[in-house]
Amino acid sequence: MELIRETLYARSLVIASEAKQSKAPSAVTLGNFDGLHLGHQALLERLDAVAQPEGLRRIVLTFEPLPREVFAPRPVPRLTSLREKAALLAASGRVDELRILRFDQALAALPAEAFVRRILVERLDARHVLIGDDFRFGHGRGGDFALLQSMGMEHGFTVEATPQVQLDGERVSSTRIRAALSEGRLDAAARLLGRPYSLCARVTHGDKRGRLLGFPTLNLPLGRKHFALHGVYAVDILGLADRPLQGVANAGIRPTVGGVIPRVEAHGFDWSGDAYGKQVEVRFLAFIREERTFGGLDALVEQIGRDAATARAFFAGEIGANRE
Repeated sequence: MELIRETLYARSLVIASEAKQSKAPSAVTLGNFDGLHLGHQALLERLDAVAQPEGLRRIVLTFEPLPREVFAPRPVPRLTSLREKAALLAASGRVDELRILRFDQALAALPAEAFVRRILVERLDARHVLIGDDFRFGHGRGGDFALLQSMGMEHGFTVEATPQVQLDGERVSSTRIRAALSEGRLDAAARLLGRPYSLCARVTHGDKRGRLLGFPTLNLPLGRKHFALHGVYAVDILGLADRPLQGVANAGIRPTVGGVIPRVEAHGFDWSGDAYGKQVEVRFLAFIREERTFGGLDALVEQIGRDAATARAFFAGEIGANRE
């Protein structure tokens, strides 16, 4: 899958990538695709179905940062980083190119009609455009299905709005997944995503405090992503052995030791080795407790031991995945 970054300035669209571009016409789906949940996966399935018979490029057009990160008064947890999103799209096997538009004030001010002409028509040579049924775009969110249909007749592309995907009688959405995660309903989030919720990151050097406390951890920085989880979880860890490692992880700031920067620290049971620099995936499988401040390191170590025992009980099938 080819990944191309695109930046919209006042008058021109600039390719900021060395990737060689195909000039073939395309089928395009556009949106935020945060989490790449079951609804997004249905869009990709339909993208593949309309593109393959005509030999069209299968293009996903998304935005970075996400529009709500520019306009929302408070940060909204992001389900997937850009890197994670790209990896999931590539793994789907249904995308040839991921196009990334830098979302800034210039793009936000662009009228919907200009967006269609300059990006979908001139840049991507779109023949089919697929959107979710609630997708809006352009200045003041003025672009919708009706506008796309009208401009499609003028410029020679068809438009399709995929019906919403429902689970348990409710719409599958990134908002619903964030709510499930914040409420500790890990199994509900996994059903909406079609997989366990996870974090992919490279292991970095920390303060090695966990090793001194008897629980060595993988230090996973979150970077710019506002993480969707906060607390202690039973996890499994991929990327360190030929099988997933069971373990326990804390997502938060580590207040007992004076931490201020959010991060994930994961401890793998019955494993030792050098993980620094390795790319791992931590899958969050069960909520254990909220992060809290302890009176000292002895109390913290005692609680970590209880957390590990709770996680082992989950893996043994003795307790469930959700917050009680």
